[in-house]
Formats: sequence, C-alpha cells, structure tokens
Amino acid sequence: MKKQPFSNYIIRQMRRQIFIFFVFATLLAFVFHCHRPAATAVHFEAERIPYPRLSDYAFFAGVLKKLQPNARVLPYEPITPLFTDYAHKARFVWMPEGVQATVDKEGFIQFPDHSVLIKNFYYPADFQLPEANWDMVETRLLVKRGGKWEAFTYVWNDQDTDAELNVVGDFKGVSWTDEQGRARAVDYAVPNKNQCKSCHNRDKELLPIGPRVRYLNKALTYPDGATANQLERWQQAGMLAPGDWAAQFAPVADWDKPQVGDTEQRALAYLEANCGHCHSPRGPAHTTGLYLTTDYADSPTQLGFCKSPVAAGKGSGGRLFSILPGQPDSSILVFRMESNDPGIMMPEIGRAVAHEEGIALVRAWIEGLDGGCR
Repeated sequence: MKKQPFSNYIIRQMRRQIFIFFVFATLLAFVFHCHRPAATAVHFEAERIPYPRLSDYAFFAGVLKKLQPNARVLPYEPITPLFTDYAHKARFVWMPEGVQATVDKEGFIQFPDHSVLIKNFYYPADFQLPEANWDMVETRLLVKRGGKWEAFTYVWNDQDTDAELNVVGDFKGVSWTDEQGRARAVDYAVPNKNQCKSCHNRDKELLPIGPRVRYLNKALTYPDGATANQLERWQQAGMLAPGDWAAQFAPVADWDKPQVGDTEQRALAYLEANCGHCHSPRGPAHTTGLYLTTDYADSPTQLGFCKSPVAAGKGSGGRLFSILPGQPDSSILVFRMESNDPGIMMPEIGRAVAHEEGIALVRAWIEGLDGGCR
C-alpha cells in the first residue's frame, strides 16, 4: 500500500480538530441560549435616555411583544380609559428601588424622579379574541427626570420585534374585526413629541393623566395570577406610600358597566377621561368655562347645561348650547363628538374615528335630562 505523505496526515488532523471545535462551540452556544437567565432588571440610566429602541430599557422579559413585565414593572389599568381609535392598551409603571410615590390632597399620584409610565397601543386581529394575534403600533413613555416629565414615543416595526424612537409622528394603517364581527380599519396617527403636550397639560406642565387614585381604585389580576386592589398592590410592592387611599378617594364609575353605575355617573366618568384633562380649571381649555369632570356633577352650568359657547365658530354646528337637556341632537357636545372634521371634532387629537359606544352613552344621558333652555 502506498503511504500518504506526512503533510496529508497533518491536514487531516487539523480538519478533525476544527470539526470537533465547531461541534463543541455549537453545542455550548445552544446550551447557553437555552439556560441563560432571563433579564430581571430594568436598564435605566437617566443621563442616557431616551434609548434608540424600546428593548434597550428591558422593561419586558422574553419576546418583547408579549409584554411580560420584568422586576418592578407593574401593570395598571384605569377604571374608565381614554378612547384612542379602538386601540387596546397595556399600561405599566416602573420606578427604581428604594423610592415610592405619594398622594396629594386631590388624589393625584406624585411620582419620584426616574419613574416611568409605559403605555403600549395594539390591535388584536379579532376583538372577540383579545389575547391573540396582536398588531403592535406604538409605545409611549412618560419619564420623570429632574422633577419634570418628558414624553418619548416608540413606533413598532412591521415584524413586531421591537419599537424605535420617533419624535416626528407617524401614520400606520391598522385593521381588525370588532366584537360584532365587522371588519374595521383606520389610519392610526402616532402623535409627534409636541402633540403629547396637548393632552398631558395641567397647570401648563406636561403631567400624567391616568394615575390618579380614583381612577385606579379597583381590583386587577396580575401576571402572577393574584387579584388585588391596584392601590394595595402598589403599596405591597413598595411603590406607593402607606395610607388608606382606597377609602379616602371613591372610584369613578366604569363607563362600560351599566350594572355598577347609573347613566349619569358613567357618562360623566367617560367625559372626564376623554375631555376633562383639557376641560377643567387647570387644563388648556379652562377659558371656555366648560368643565367636563365628575367634580362638577352638581354644577350644571359648568357641565354645559344651557351654556352658550365662548368661541366655537363652526364647531357649534349652528347649535346654541353645549348641552340642551333632553335633546342630544341640539347639543354642541354631541355634535363635536360625532364629527370627524378636524376643525370641529372633539377631542381634537387622538382619534380619527368617532367612538360609537361612548357617544351612545352621552346621548342616553342627555336624553334623560329634564328641563330645557330659555
């Protein structure tokens, strides 16, 4: 038998060793990938935010769009939420170890520096199956830094694998099947950085809207399976100062639950959630004198009963009063809620379509009002 040159032997041995190394490295990488611990700590460096991608914060573990909260990222949910073109929303709060929020005399939650409010907007493909097939649209962050709140918006990519920082706004076409089986679609508007101030404006400051004791005073089921009052859960997590806040501030009504509130209570809760951040003594629409909050349930003039508009222009639709008791079709409030004309509609931003169910509730409330206007 003819002997192989020694150089061929060396080459075969080198190839064998390279193959063994490759197999070992591949196996090691597989084992590491399968057994590496999930991230448990949020990544937040105040001087470096905003990060370019939502994933950079590590608010969520595993697949990002599943929104599985990491340590100290706590879900929350207002009793009556703001309407945004039928988008579903998943809200979370995070704050660093060793600090906690307090409550002021009006029931507004006062957050410490470096707190983050996280609001995800998405559409299930079928609203009858709300936990499946989400189309992620945007995630908004409110971050408190140096005693001031700042807004950062992240727009999700088409693959729903991550979201990128966006300051100029965007439009995204979304479609879904609603609870009645109807096909729906809308050009969803992602607000630009300046538009965030239009709603989150109290006392001329950018401030949160949703986290108020009377909005959060309800039970919620958490990812660990436990069900608890949200205020108590925040306290258990060390994120809210001790106090019997649930007893001190009665909850608003749930606009969508007739069994737990009368029509007026639910309508006023809906108007407060969707209009009251502007139409209040401390909001940007305070000069109108129209205050659409539950605080004015016993003040018919401030609520708009027989109140002539200050400067509605074509927004009045030829109607004389904000609310004409018993006559929703003659009430400016309903006219502006039903309109999709940018120069007429209310709210001015945050929607491209009218909220049919919310309008029906407000209509029913006005229809049930006695009296008239002279």
